[in-house]
Amino acid sequence: MADEDQTSTATPAADQPNGAAQPVMPQMKVLGQFIRDLSFENVAVQKGRSFEGQPDINVQVGLEAKKRTAEGQYEVVTKLKVTAKGKDGDEPIFAMELDYCGIFQIGGVPENQMHAYLMIECPRMLFPFLRRIVSDVTRDGGFPPLNLENIDFVALYRNEITRRAQAEAAQVTPS
Repeated sequence: MADEDQTSTATPAADQPNGAAQPVMPQMKVLGQFIRDLSFENVAVQKGRSFEGQPDINVQVGLEAKKRTAEGQYEVVTKLKVTAKGKDGDEPIFAMELDYCGIFQIGGVPENQMHAYLMIECPRMLFPFLRRIVSDVTRDGGFPPLNLENIDFVALYRNEITRRAQAEAAQVTPS
């Protein structure tokens, strides 16, 4: 048995026993990507303060997705909010908000899995471009470039599903 060829080839449903069809692989095309909204505020310079040392950086990520009018097209927006504060206090150093949008053509994804696909795979495709924008804007704003750590979109999705389930349970349960 160990000598048997373990590779499989796709065959039409008619050639399969019992008419079983091969699973369709998801297909994704990035049709476009763009900055929908960008704001960078250099608070320290505006207030005439100098800044020394490593700031405390806070990064918040939000995701939105919606179906477009064209068949199989979706729009996914990654919303990023970055704030930097000095370690010695709560004085802000800079604040950045970025909405980065991607237009996707998606096929071969079952409807019951589409939401997860849109919230995990699409932002994952856009992340390197988003990271580059954040790095460039913070550098151009007078600070060392901020190189974002990888974002675990699977964990982010799971946390949001859990949060929504808890919110629904709280609404259903009488107080």
